[in-house]
Amino acid sequence: MAHLCTGRRKLGAALTVLFLAAVAALAAWYLVYRPDLLHLAVRPNLLQAVAGGMLLVGLAWLCVIIRSYQITRPGGMSIPMRGVGAIVVAALCFGVAVPISWAAHTTYVARSTLTSIFHAGGTNGAKQIDTKDPWDGQSRVNVLLLGSDSAYDREGTRTDSMTVASVDTRTGETVLLGVPRNLEHFQMPPGPARDRFPDGFTGDGPETPGLLNEVFQYAEDHPDMVPGVAKNHRGPTLLKQTIEGILHQRVDYYIMVDMFGFADIVDAVGGVKVKITQPIPYGRDGGVLQPGERTLHGKEALWYGRSRTDSDDYARMGRQKCLLRSIARQADPATVLTRFDKLAAATKRAISTDIPQELLPSLVKLSEKVKDGAQISTLAFVPPLIYTGNPDFALIRRLAAKALSPSPTPSPTASGSGSGPATPPVAGTPSGSASGSGRPVGSPTGSPSESPSESPSESPSETPSGDGSPSTGAPGQDRAKPISLDSLCPS
Repeated sequence: MAHLCTGRRKLGAALTVLFLAAVAALAAWYLVYRPDLLHLAVRPNLLQAVAGGMLLVGLAWLCVIIRSYQITRPGGMSIPMRGVGAIVVAALCFGVAVPISWAAHTTYVARSTLTSIFHAGGTNGAKQIDTKDPWDGQSRVNVLLLGSDSAYDREGTRTDSMTVASVDTRTGETVLLGVPRNLEHFQMPPGPARDRFPDGFTGDGPETPGLLNEVFQYAEDHPDMVPGVAKNHRGPTLLKQTIEGILHQRVDYYIMVDMFGFADIVDAVGGVKVKITQPIPYGRDGGVLQPGERTLHGKEALWYGRSRTDSDDYARMGRQKCLLRSIARQADPATVLTRFDKLAAATKRAISTDIPQELLPSLVKLSEKVKDGAQISTLAFVPPLIYTGNPDFALIRRLAAKALSPSPTPSPTASGSGSGPATPPVAGTPSGSASGSGRPVGSPTGSPSESPSESPSESPSETPSGDGSPSTGAPGQDRAKPISLDSLCPS
């Protein structure tokens, strides 16, 4: 308008048309792609282009403001009036520069976070993805969710939380298969690992009893167990193959969250609200998380998910699932945006995965189905259903196959509805077998541990958790069947 008022009609008209065209294009783009904005936001190349574009638009806008003032400024202005004019121009420039700079910075941070956690297919252990068929024809996709405990006073990394999340790629229906950290006598996958432990994993010396949570660090310390795999990828690779053999289900990807980094994530989103039903010991100084509706901050949430005092591993597994569910429900867009920098920094430190960048848009679409009312259920292979010291692997595989097989009329107690963890969608049955009858590469065959042990059969059990917190089963429900997260977690 300033150019038009001073007789620069061609330039003024061009700038006006350009501005209106930009606004119209932005509005049209928003209306057309609004349903896909979240999917577009996980494309690093697009984020880079958007950040660069915003900076260029902001720079051009600043130039127009300054030049407009120069050509419309009356001659012979007094020094005080020139000062006032300069202040007005500076204020206009500030009003344009700050929001554009913030938006460009946020976009850049988002891109940096994505590229530091998720790598392009074919690099850093991430496999190539056909974007036209991201699930490779599978009816379910499997993601192994790991919680690692790498405390300052402990050498190496222990995976104290292991859950295979299985998500139906059409409906978003999710089954969480909880594998206990202290499982013993499991077979290793064929190859160097099976050759070293032909009768099952026995650990690395007298101080390691041969539990499942030791496999990750053992692979990192012994490169010959997974030849050709780089450092920091050996642990996830061998653990994925081992759990494939235990469950006889494919494990497509993994996501690992460092427990102490998890506390930073909770703090970054402002804490998490949970309902505690029984006192839970907190800290090393005799603190207690009292019953009731509580907002837990990082360290408190960490203790809530890790405490075994007056409890056991299996009650802890239940609390961990409920904690993830609560965070997913409470991490609304407003919270994420207002705390984005802290959340991005905490996420970079805490999370590692082999999910390729190219899969992210499809995973986002699938996670929306999970949050929009898909059934979410959980099945944990823990006592009294499975005795971890001498597991009945045949029973574990039958139950896993049954939990993941299509069910035309799911029972109300066998599956739950409602929003669930925003953890990436997951799990799946072996290729070519919807019921899990097939064996994935790396699954053990003919091992002594396949024969039924003295573990319980597929019968109901109603043993409650020792601390009154979420147990791996709910009273009146069959532990041999998946149960709803809604019934597992207090609300």
